[in-house]
Amino acid sequence: MKTLIIYYSLDGNTHMIAEEIKNSINADILRLKPVHDINKKGLFKILSGGKQVLRNEKPALEAFNINPEDYDLIFIGTPVWAGTFAPALNTFLSETAVKNKNIVLFCCSRGGKGKVFIKLCDILRENNIIGEMEFLSPAKSNPDEVNIKVKTWVDDIIEKLD
Repeated sequence: MKTLIIYYSLDGNTHMIAEEIKNSINADILRLKPVHDINKKGLFKILSGGKQVLRNEKPALEAFNINPEDYDLIFIGTPVWAGTFAPALNTFLSETAVKNKNIVLFCCSRGGKGKVFIKLCDILRENNIIGEMEFLSPAKSNPDEVNIKVKTWVDDIIEKLD
């Protein structure tokens, strides 16, 4: 089964989980990178990110050469911003057709997934959503525990598909 991990990460939490998933299975990876990402420092990060979410912005993304249509299983990951997914994922999902795929969702937050999965499931309704997982501040957690959690979760997902 050909597998792809699509994600956006600003602070490194979602990147960490995406890499752990990649290490657990043979998967390609697509990191969504806005042409002009927000500043990662201080209050400006929160205000700028929140503004993008509230205005339903779709920041331009750097070009990529991966086609989700070529994959059977797709993991999609995002940080939680203002109770939903990051604007870079909004851009990707509005510009790229993802249909009739097995989809697994994951998010990283500091204390609440908000409506991330509800909103993503609605957008991805033409797919088979086979799993969801929230990771709380993984970069600040015990790396061995995070690795075990990811590996166990990914193994459960793969078992569902067999």
